Amino acid sequence: MFTFETSDQKEVRRLRIAQFNGRTATVRTAGSAVTGHVRSIVESKSSVPAAWTITIIPEEPKATLSRPAPRARSLIKDFC
Repeated sequence: MFTFETSDQKEVRRLRIAQFNGRTATVRTAGSAVTGHVRSIVESKSSVPAAWTITIIPEEPKATLSRPAPRARSLIKDFC
């Protein structure tokens, strides 16, 4: 699990929407990106300005699929 604190209201709103819809969210911190499902968002009542602690369950990166080379158009013309 990845936990961090933020005071950016726009980022918190985006992460709450992702949590509600069950989508993955990507967070960039200290030059690295973490993608995963938002588990919890907790507001710190005692901090000024408002701050939130966010917990994300990271997903493993998906393997990139290599596509086969496209077929030459000259083969298609022979059949027409």
